[in-house]
Amino acid sequence: MIHRGVQAGMKRRDVLLPPLVLGGLLLFSERSQAGAQREEPIVDAVRNAMSASVKTTEPPEPVFADTEAKLHYLRWKVEMNNRLIQRRSDLRTLQERTDFLQTVWYNCKRSRLDVDLVLGLIQVESNFRKRAISYAGARGFMQVMPFWARVLMGNDASILFDMHTNLRFGCVILRHYLDLERGDMFLALGRYNGSRGKPQYPDAVFGARKNWIFLDRPTGVEPWKK
Repeated sequence: MIHRGVQAGMKRRDVLLPPLVLGGLLLFSERSQAGAQREEPIVDAVRNAMSASVKTTEPPEPVFADTEAKLHYLRWKVEMNNRLIQRRSDLRTLQERTDFLQTVWYNCKRSRLDVDLVLGLIQVESNFRKRAISYAGARGFMQVMPFWARVLMGNDASILFDMHTNLRFGCVILRHYLDLERGDMFLALGRYNGSRGKPQYPDAVFGARKNWIFLDRPTGVEPWKK
């Protein structure tokens, strides 16, 4: 859900082994058996809308309606930066982490997705490895399948290693699946992973999501849930 103070109209700037589900968490090695989204027919109107959404190239620059909303965001960013440091991710510098978090925030608000859920999905899909490749060929932080680059932009899959592009694609695709499933996130996550109807992947994402929930200290509320 979009925080009331965040406006929708914002401006924008290895080889992995199959994950094992242990205690609801996916453990990764250097390869990822992540998303295997299936290429399905898409009506022209939907494809054109998705294509327009992923072609925006400006860096994400959140615009806030009021000071309270901006402070929520800044406190969130500080806390998430600390959590990323503890995970020893590929995001090694403060600038990389700041750019990543700002891009995730922007694309979640733009696609009407909960940011803690998307961070949980990234943890499960790639464990925050920007050049992760699954056995199915899915790429980058959100493990986007190569066919999406062709279908939506007419490009080769190499563009999916760009952080901004990958996060933009991933959020637009998840929103598409969520719309197809009429708001059922369990089924939408199944589509994202190519395992629709099976509980292992959605349960893993919902479990990982708990690592990224932000309780705003001054108010004790979750800004995502407003």
